[in-house]
Amino acid sequence: MSKTTGALITKFLLTLVSAYLAFNFVDNNSFGWLFTLSVAATILNYVIGDLFLLPRIGNFLASVADGGLAALTAAMLGNMVQGNNTGRGSLWIFALLIAVAEYFFHRYLLQTNKVEPNT
Repeated sequence: MSKTTGALITKFLLTLVSAYLAFNFVDNNSFGWLFTLSVAATILNYVIGDLFLLPRIGNFLASVADGGLAALTAAMLGNMVQGNNTGRGSLWIFALLIAVAEYFFHRYLLQTNKVEPNT
């Protein structure tokens, strides 16, 4: 398994746990929706947050942006798929959980050279 693949799996699991906490406990959404959201948010946060923003604006701002992007992804996916709930409270919880998780994940990536190219 490549360094990038391992990091992406870790990022996906962090996102899935965050989605479960925010959208299952608060809004009682299905696991299928949580899984789909986690895949979409992981891909977008990796491409936009980790590869583009992190090297340009630093860890703290990139983490905040990742939280906002994840919440925006959840809101958009929530509008596209019927039968789920994405209330404001759960969106804020999700954004906060993702921002905190990403902050520590970014520190880990930058310290261990897990993903190329490393800044």
